[in-house]
Amino acid sequence: MIDRPSISVVIPAKSEAATIAGLVEEVRTLLPAVEIIVVSDGSTDATADLARNAGAHVVSHPTCLGNGAAIKAGARSAKGDILVFMDADGQHKPADIPRLLKELDQGYQMAVGARNVGSHANLARLAANGAYNVLASAVTGHRIPDLTSGFRAVKADLFRKFIYLLPNGFSYPTTITMALMRAGHAVAFVEIAALKRKSRSHISPLKDGFRFLIIIFKIATLYSPLKIFLPVSGLFFVLGVGYYAYTFFAFSRFTNMSLLLLSISILIFLMGLLSEQVTTVIFRD
Repeated sequence: MIDRPSISVVIPAKSEAATIAGLVEEVRTLLPAVEIIVVSDGSTDATADLARNAGAHVVSHPTCLGNGAAIKAGARSAKGDILVFMDADGQHKPADIPRLLKELDQGYQMAVGARNVGSHANLARLAANGAYNVLASAVTGHRIPDLTSGFRAVKADLFRKFIYLLPNGFSYPTTITMALMRAGHAVAFVEIAALKRKSRSHISPLKDGFRFLIIIFKIATLYSPLKIFLPVSGLFFVLGVGYYAYTFFAFSRFTNMSLLLLSISILIFLMGLLSEQVTTVIFRD
């Protein structure tokens, strides 16, 4: 048995009556002294009652506020020094929790359960997550094997420091992962084999996929603006020079369009430089 009284396990749940009691009991058996918080986010079934009867502390939202809102409510209610977040749909195995905690013991501020290739439901979701991982890795400068995993352990005081950034929807893992990495905190990724979910996914691939991209760019511009502004500036510069070369050799003149493209390039670069300086001042500590 593992006894870690300073740990709080936070489980956001929306109508997960089929799995929540078994999950709480399994966590309690593995970690008998931890605090288990189930946030029932507008559930329309017996999720809250089943979780409470299984021994969890239940925080109930009268209406669905979103996965991120549930995570924030659980984090605010938690008393532990370490927060462990996991899904309520049966995908995450409580037996993997000690592997995440071990990374924190070794000095990491957050440990993420990175799903292996076989854990993804279909090729489309695997491809989408792969694209997010590549983009986020480029922005942060660190390899991110699983940006959207909801299974993670993190130091509670650090998590609460960034809680104001978290959206109320499904992209909280994206935000907290990129925010911590861009702020210079050590994040570990532990490969896990996620199980097949036992309930229907609440994520819309199209709507939430676009939202994930917006979150990536939002965090990028907040923590490393030049990573966004510089490539865009470079693109306009290349277009301006290229168009000037074309008009020079074809018509022996410098056109207003070339001037406009080059001017836009310079303005975007200066905006990025200014944003970088502001970011440095804001996050100097």
